[in-house]
Amino acid sequence: MKILVACEFSGIVRDAMIARGHDAISCDLLSTERPNSGPHHQGDVLELIKRQDFDMMVAHPPCQHLAVSGARWFKGKEREQEAAIEFAQMLWRAPIERIALENPISILSTHIRKPDQVIQPWQHGHGEVKATCLWLKGLPKLVPSNIVHGREARVHKMGPGPDRWKERSRTLQGIADAMADQWGNL
Repeated sequence: MKILVACEFSGIVRDAMIARGHDAISCDLLSTERPNSGPHHQGDVLELIKRQDFDMMVAHPPCQHLAVSGARWFKGKEREQEAAIEFAQMLWRAPIERIALENPISILSTHIRKPDQVIQPWQHGHGEVKATCLWLKGLPKLVPSNIVHGREARVHKMGPGPDRWKERSRTLQGIADAMADQWGNL
């Protein structure tokens, strides 16, 4: 299956798909953190979608202007928020049969629809709490793959710093593996 992992600089989901035999590429405006791993297109994902056909896309649109956790910062950033909503909608409407749009609890529930599923890292091998919404098109809900005990809000407690946004946005390996195992076999 030819898979696009949109808005992913980490390469975690891309590499999980490749490990299961798929032709996967990640795309982000940033370079990949794993340059010696799978293929990565640094540039505009919407242009890549126009030039290539994909069987599936797992998209992680930037949540800075979408997540309700940052609602107190929305005032005065209406243009940025509108652009973020429009970008997420364009990803959702891409001409790809199977799409998973991933974001924290956000205003996409109002502008696309309610998410099909809300998952937690502790359902996939990580003892953490971080509600992650999935909007699914042509894909089934993820089934918990490795429920673990312990519920730490590590991401929520993360202190300020220049790379905080990167740490908060990275997909955890257990979730990437569940996506690859469950969606890659369709």
